[in-house]
Formats: sequence, structure tokens, C-alpha cells
Amino acid sequence: MSQQSKTPLLDLVHTPDDLRRLDESQLRQVADELRTETIDAVAVTGGHLGAGLGVVELTVALHYVFDTPRDRLVWDVGHQAYPHKIMTGRRDRIRTLRQGNGLSGFTKRAESEYDPFGAAHSSTSISSALGMTVARDLSGGKNNAIAVIGDGALSAGMAYEAMNNAGAMDSRLIVILNDNDMSIAPPVGAMSAYLSRLLSGKTYLKLRDIGKQLAHKFPKFMEERALRVEEYARGFLTGGTLFEELGFYYVGPIDGHNLDHLLPVLKNVRDAKEGPILVHVVTQKGKGYAPAENSADKYHGVVKFDVVTGVQAKAKSNAPAYQKVFGESLVKEARKDNKIVGITAAMPSGTGIDLFQKVFPERTFDVGIAEQHAVTFAAGLATEGYKPFCAIYSTFLQRAYDQVVHDVAIQSLPVRFAMDRAGLVGADGPTHAGSFDIAYLGCLPGFVIMAAADEADLVHMVATQVAIDDRPSALRYPRGDGVGVEMPSEGKPLEIGKGRVVREGTKIALFSFGTRLAECVKAAEELAAYGLSTTVADARFAKPLDTNLLLRLANEHEVLITIEEGSIGGFGAQVFQALAEHGALDRGLKIRAMILPDTFIDQDSPAVMYAKAGLDAKGIVKKAFEALGKDAAAVSAGRLA
Repeated sequence: MSQQSKTPLLDLVHTPDDLRRLDESQLRQVADELRTETIDAVAVTGGHLGAGLGVVELTVALHYVFDTPRDRLVWDVGHQAYPHKIMTGRRDRIRTLRQGNGLSGFTKRAESEYDPFGAAHSSTSISSALGMTVARDLSGGKNNAIAVIGDGALSAGMAYEAMNNAGAMDSRLIVILNDNDMSIAPPVGAMSAYLSRLLSGKTYLKLRDIGKQLAHKFPKFMEERALRVEEYARGFLTGGTLFEELGFYYVGPIDGHNLDHLLPVLKNVRDAKEGPILVHVVTQKGKGYAPAENSADKYHGVVKFDVVTGVQAKAKSNAPAYQKVFGESLVKEARKDNKIVGITAAMPSGTGIDLFQKVFPERTFDVGIAEQHAVTFAAGLATEGYKPFCAIYSTFLQRAYDQVVHDVAIQSLPVRFAMDRAGLVGADGPTHAGSFDIAYLGCLPGFVIMAAADEADLVHMVATQVAIDDRPSALRYPRGDGVGVEMPSEGKPLEIGKGRVVREGTKIALFSFGTRLAECVKAAEELAAYGLSTTVADARFAKPLDTNLLLRLANEHEVLITIEEGSIGGFGAQVFQALAEHGALDRGLKIRAMILPDTFIDQDSPAVMYAKAGLDAKGIVKKAFEALGKDAAAVSAGRLA
């Protein structure tokens, strides 16, 4: 990386106001130092690296040209926002990224005035920025709103809905299309940069405005034809006809790593009265760091790594990851059943569908960031007798809830939902936590809802889903490694709605749904040490519920505690409803529901997050003592029998 000066310039830049005091000739050095700082920081914390490296020059240029935070700069998703955070007063905390009590890995309103909109799910930037522009216009303001969105995020329908609305309103909105996959970009070079600068300049825009005014004086058919000629002439030279049809003035494509190209175009766009405008910027993921540039995924997401070699630290575990278990289990089932199809929404490796894709590429469909389409697409397959497995993170499936209800549940179509990232997810924080799926699916008639207690159970539940051919089903499993149990050679379908008892006791019953089962077993052992005989049961199904097992637990124990990795309204609510229906709440049973607290828990390690939520063995023991009317601390101190 070149250095124009021996004096570090990044040390002088605490906020964008400092950046704007520098000469343009110094920005190249600032960008180089910013790239180095980003690499060094993510090497310590892990996180999303490739996307951030691709927008270093763009970040510098945007903050230099626009008057942030008065001008609202909205980053889509937030994967690429680490350089932005360094430039906006958070450099001293950048090595706390994704750590407990540290910086979020995404943009976050509570973190900085330079983050006008929080993001972690994609394709929200144009809609939110449009809202800001309308608020500005209603208030008589003069500031800009700039949305930076990647080409991958443009696979989501919401982005086009926002652009269509913005184009119809003709509001002065600026959209930066960060095209880092060359997926829609024609060749980029000096001629393209020249045309972009020319067509975004005041002279051309003024001439264009005069042309429009003259055209209005023609008969209607001639006016429309004149405007079309101008539009298609620019489209022929630069591309962008799609965006023009949506009502945007298209500029580009330009080299997103060339500040000499970026700065004049952004200045022209800033000063233009035209709106809305889309600037097409072509960048390279992982730019400036050889290990990222040479990696297939461009170091999209990394754990801690060595800066010199790029070698990532490997987590030591004797247990396979749940994602791997799911993918391999689906492959085994698909070898026996050619009707099985795998579907994912731009997360093949995150869900384990990539393993299925390697073996059955013709039966694998990555639909892009389009969860709504994924669900209805799966429903269509199900109508023709296929067995679609729709593998989507629990938190992302929220975006397709209407399709789950209208296109799957009401028609009772056997779509199999594999919900990755169930429960708390660690460093990605509350935006990626799978907190609500038990509640939002549990209220839908006919759904079968399962949660694997461990990786072996996951194998059997995949086989169970294959066998369910008359209604929709959902299987939830967490991020990360299993617990290290012995793995079955093949999956065997479970009896629908049937739980199991893993430890017998007489006084306290712990009724678990999901991977908190291991913590329940630990809690039971600790309670036994206090003379409190404890049963541990694994529900396996939240719907249909094993009512016989539930009533047995309620009738034979003094205390019944449900434990789940989900919000209020989930498994515990199903249990309470069933007990009420059978009159079991009238018998003096002490019942408690342990759920995720009614708050959004910030990022930390999963173990720490679950401890904060009270869903670890210590928290379960404490809840049992509370139900018995005893103080856990006093019991631990030996002051209470």
C-alpha cells in the first residue's frame, strides 16, 4: 500500500469534519491507512471484512463530499460499515467490534449520530433514506439523504418497491449502487468516468432541463418521443435503462477505488437539483488485502486471523456444527428420495445447503435475498409433489411471514422450513437472533414445530420432515457446534408430537424445548445435590404438544418449569394453554416459564448471552428455588435446607 507522507493522516481524522479539512491530494493516503486499520481491527475481533475493504475509497469520498451527519448516510445491511465507524469517532473502540459491551457489527442508531438508521437485514436503505428525504421536504430542510446498497441487496423486492416509489415522487434522493460482483456492470474505465462526470455535471443537467421545457411546448406525442430519445441516448452510452424506467437519473458506472473518478461525480450529484439519482459504483470485495482478494468468498465473514498470512484461527471442537449436520443429513435423505429439493435465500453456506448443492446442484435453488419469493416458490414445488426444504435463518424468515401464512399454512402445503440460527447467536447480536419463530409459527393451524436438542436429534428430525407430507413443518437449530453426542448412521422419523424423558425425578420437572436440554441436565444434577429430585424431559415438539407427557409431569411433580430459546408466546404459552384446557392449573402446581427476556440482548458470546437471559444451568436452578419459595443464594450458603 502506497504512502504519500510519513506522517499518519488517519490519526488526525476523528470525525468527518476533520477529514474535510484535508486537501484532496491527501485522501489517497487516508484511504490506504483506513484499509490497514480495518484489516488490523478485524484480525483481532473477527467479523465482516471483504465488504468493508471494498468500500474504503467510497467511504472516504462520501464523508469528504457530503456534510455528514447533517447529510444522512445510510449503509445497507451494515457489513461494509467498519471503515465508516473508524471515520466517525469510533476508532478508539473499533477493536471491540462484535464483543460484549463493544461496537455492533452493524450500523446502530444508539451508537452514533453518524448511523441515522440501524441495519443488519438487507435492502432497507432506499426505503429508509426515502423516508428521510420526505421528512426533510416536509420540514423545509436542505440536507441530502444517501443510501449505499450492494448489488446483492438488489435481489430483494423491497429495494425495487422503494425505487419505484421514489421515482414516482421525484424526491431528491441519492442512491449509490455498490456493484462488487460485476454482476450488472459494463466495462469501467476512463471513458465511463468521463461520461459520468459529464452527464452528472451542471452544464448537461441544465441543458437537459432546457430540453425538457422545450419538449413540453411540443404536442404530447412529440414531447414523449423527445424525452425518450434523450433517455435512450444516455442509456446507450452508459447503461442503466432499468433504473431510468423506475424514475432515477442514472450515472455510471465508475471505478469505486479511483478517488479522481469518485470525487467529481459525487460533487456533481450533491449539487444537482435533480432527483432521485442513482450512481453506479463498481468495487472489488476484499480490495487491497491479498488473502481476501484470492479467497473464494473474499473474506466476507472471518474469525480472528493472522494479518501477515491471512490464516484464520480454527475453533477447537470435537462436535460437528449444526449446519454441517443438517446439510449432510439432507444429502442422505435426498439420495433415497429424488423429490427432495433444497432452497435458500442467499445463505447456502450459512445454512448447510451448500453441502446439498455440491451433490445435487440441479435440485438446489439459491433465490438471492428474496425470502418472500423463496417461501412461495417452495409452496409451488409442494403443489406438484416435491419435498422442498426451505433453509432460512429464523430471523430472516420473519421477512416472509405473510407468505408462510397465506401461501403455505392456509393451503396446508408440506413445505419443510429449516430455521437456522435459532435462539441467541453471539457476535451478530439481536438483529440475527432467532427469538420469535416459535411464537409466530406456533399460532398457525396445522404447523408441526420441532427443535433439536442436539446434533443427533437433528438428524432424526430431518428424516421426520421428509416423512411429513400432509402439512407444513418447521425445524429449528442453533448456530455453531453441537454438544458432542454419538451420531446415528442415518435418520429415523420420530413419532409426531412425542417427547421423551431423559432423567427421572419426583419433585421438580424441567420441560425443555431445544438445545437448553444440556443445561437442564446440569441443573438437575445440581438440584439433586440439594436433595431435590428432578425430572428432565425433552418436548421435541412445540406443536403438536405431547399432552400425555405434559400432564404426567404436571401430576407427578410439585414444580414444572418450561425452558426454551425463544420469546414470550412460544413453547411456554403452548404448555400453559394445554394445562388450562385440562384443568391442571387448579391443582396447586407451581409452574414457571423460562423464556428470553422481553428485551433485545446485545452481542456477546452465546454463553454470556444465555447467562444474562437466565437460561443457563445456574438460572434454571435459581428459578426452581424461586418456585419453591426459597432463596438460591441462601441455599447455596447452607442456610436453608
